[in-house]
Amino acid sequence: VQLQASGGGLVQAGGSLRLSCAPSGRTFNSFYMAWFRQVPGKERELVARIGRSGSITYDADSVKDRFIISRDNGKKLIYLQMNSLKPEDTAVYYCAAKTIMTGPYLWWGQGTQVTVSS
Repeated sequence: VQLQASGGGLVQAGGSLRLSCAPSGRTFNSFYMAWFRQVPGKERELVARIGRSGSITYDADSVKDRFIISRDNGKKLIYLQMNSLKPEDTAVYYCAAKTIMTGPYLWWGQGTQVTVSS
């Protein structure tokens, strides 16, 4: 299984970015997907999850009402739409995948840098 993440970049506070993740190696609909982020020196933080059927959980309180996770089964892509970005959203963002709902995320993308300037 491979995950290809893209869409990071530099944006001013209040701006928007959309991250994409393309999992491959298994049937797309078999994946449970998530976005994590990590700041140097801190633990990786779970941001949001989306299930096979599209059920969504936002795990980071700080992103609720600003970030939207979604999946496009036709294009076989996972998205993280990030709006009203804040400098504290600056991090490397990783997409992750698993095929067992109660198991750990086994596969990880390479990470994409998001930098929000004040």
